[in-house]
Amino acid sequence: MEQRQCDGFFELMEALGLACSFNDVRLKTGYSEIKPADASLETRFSRRVTLQMPIVSAAMDTVTEESMAIAMAKLGGLGIVHKALTPKEQADIVTKVKYDLNGLIARPVCVSVNDTVSDVLLMREKKRYKFFSFMVTDEHDKIVGVVTHNDFDFCGDKSKKIGDIMSCNIISAASNITIAEAYEKMISNSKKILPIFDGNQFRGIYTLSDVKRILNGNSRTFNLDASGSLRVGAAIGVGSDLEERLELLSRARVDVVVIDTAHGNSKGVVETIRYCKERYPDIDVVAGNISEGEAARRLVDAGADGIKVGQGPGSICTTRIVAGIGRPQLSAVYECEKAIRGSGVPICADGGIETSGDITIALAAGADSVMLGRLLAGTKESPGDVIFNDGRQVKVYRGMGSLEAMLQNQASRERYGQADAPVGKLVPEGVKGLIDFKGEVAPIIFQLTGGLRSGMGYVGAVDIAVLHDKADFFRITSSGLVESHPHGLDKIENYKPLNS
Repeated sequence: MEQRQCDGFFELMEALGLACSFNDVRLKTGYSEIKPADASLETRFSRRVTLQMPIVSAAMDTVTEESMAIAMAKLGGLGIVHKALTPKEQADIVTKVKYDLNGLIARPVCVSVNDTVSDVLLMREKKRYKFFSFMVTDEHDKIVGVVTHNDFDFCGDKSKKIGDIMSCNIISAASNITIAEAYEKMISNSKKILPIFDGNQFRGIYTLSDVKRILNGNSRTFNLDASGSLRVGAAIGVGSDLEERLELLSRARVDVVVIDTAHGNSKGVVETIRYCKERYPDIDVVAGNISEGEAARRLVDAGADGIKVGQGPGSICTTRIVAGIGRPQLSAVYECEKAIRGSGVPICADGGIETSGDITIALAAGADSVMLGRLLAGTKESPGDVIFNDGRQVKVYRGMGSLEAMLQNQASRERYGQADAPVGKLVPEGVKGLIDFKGEVAPIIFQLTGGLRSGMGYVGAVDIAVLHDKADFFRITSSGLVESHPHGLDKIENYKPLNS
């Protein structure tokens, strides 16, 4: 097995019977020939799902829905849409993320010649589509026209049929057309939509705004799939709606599904991995949560494309107190990585991250990405309303194992193995709280990735793979932890840790 610099440290900890959390250690500095700004943050969440930066938003109903998933993908990361939604609601959100930004739209939303203008406008408002351009089909589902924003703007009678206002002069192109050629064709013909055909087979559309964005390079840092759409993931469980949920997510073109359970080292999870890979081999499957090396091997052997590590380290999780289980997160990440080293299966460290330095430490221990909840909660993009509490603007943040979440949705009960428990006998493994409203998520991600780059610079790691190889740790005392923070001052200015 390939050896890494930090192996000796963790072997010593194991010999002493110790398991470490992030606050128990600090990284050793090393000789460096790179500047922090030059460090590459590219990594993977699963075998085939890449990231421009190693941060994934948690599948929680107070963290990730449409707005957060879009924002995370545009920042280079990934959002995992929670499953406390009906299968259709979840798939609709995935579809919205996929349609927010596209190169070739392989499955454009089409309307019928017999739909009224008001019908289409109502559908657009209900589904919260940001676009106004639609391909138009006849009774036999044949493409017969196109309707755009201008057609709606200049239509004074909303009871008119779409067939009465659409443009029948369709300019199309073959599937081998380049982005630059598509742009020139749309400009020269004053068209905002360019349908793509392979012979008589309709393959999708290019839109003018998307093609301009691609040509201008504005998507350089976006996390995009092969067709130019934003990447997005979705949580699934092992419950009765698995088949329906997977089918709808597949149609919505989800990039990766995450089997979201509190105990990933279980028969139900293993069987679900196998089912997913047999029925939907084109969709990556990340499984969790676990904290032991043996569990990681079992999930990889079952076919998992990624492993999610973390049992109880989250700020709103009480699993370790209620159930008395859970390995401290740093050691859990290392042990799981060591167990599957060389398999090509990435690890995501889920929970326990309080600062940007914790991200560097998690990756140094072997994680390929980190999943964040609280650090992204309370932002403009997180679900929920901003409310006032004691004069402060706040948002609700809760664990999916909190009593409130369990009472509201079956998915939370399933996650904690209590699907059939009577309401009066639920055993919560999480809490609900309030968190300050933080504004947009982008500045938070900038601070977190900036701290990570700095840490990589100190280690001398040009990318995350080198960080894995070169990183080593000191075990620190409680005095060392105090020493790590600002101290000995009467007033500290311009210092506000992200976890405060």
